[in-house]
Amino acid sequence: MIKGIIIIPTYNEIENIAKLVRNIFSQKHKFDILVVDDNSPDGTADRVRTLQAEYHDRLFLEERSGKLGLGTAYIHGFKWALNKAYDYIFEMDADFSHNPNDLIRLYNACKRGGADVAIGSRYATGVNVINWPMNRVLMSWLASKYVRLITRMNIHDTTAGFVCYNRKVLETINLDRIQFVGYAFQIEMKFKAHLLGFKITEVPVIFTDRTQGTSKMSGGIISEAVFGVIFMKIKSLFKKDKL
Repeated sequence: MIKGIIIIPTYNEIENIAKLVRNIFSQKHKFDILVVDDNSPDGTADRVRTLQAEYHDRLFLEERSGKLGLGTAYIHGFKWALNKAYDYIFEMDADFSHNPNDLIRLYNACKRGGADVAIGSRYATGVNVINWPMNRVLMSWLASKYVRLITRMNIHDTTAGFVCYNRKVLETINLDRIQFVGYAFQIEMKFKAHLLGFKITEVPVIFTDRTQGTSKMSGGIISEAVFGVIFMKIKSLFKKDKL
């Protein structure tokens, strides 16, 4: 049986996590869920533990000591999932900005469409973003254009955080050498998959900004993405053998 798992990093997502877990488990296709919680002071992990009594064989929880960054949370989750022999491994936000109904579309793009990486793309068919202020939409769109220009990846939404990976991609990428911990992590993972020759496809989705909880976006995260991309591109010219 083909197995898929959705990795959801959390920090103070108690308003969203139970509703999201139940929504995912109500989908026709049966995916497991791994929540990677960074010691949320609002009790997110406790809420997940309560849900585990109901979904004990499908809902898993990994707790970390503190807020260590989005990238390291996903790396932790990737390694956990690879050890459990999952065939398809997803990234997904906890705040309902990614629609659970689109999980099957990403899965099918890999399983049936032959993609190694399927990206839930906000910009593949224009700008499909709801409830963001115009300046944030413009910043995100320009960031993806900038990354595409520097890296030469044929991807419209280079910073997307809604992704399905075939396990062979994560087995091939040296996860211990992933450098970025913020949102530039999303760019770095796509860039390494691109350099390794994996087939990457974009699945158009509608991104809806959170209505509950607080955004984790910051100026430092944006700076990491802007300046890190150039360093990442230069480094790739000399160290392709260490991906």
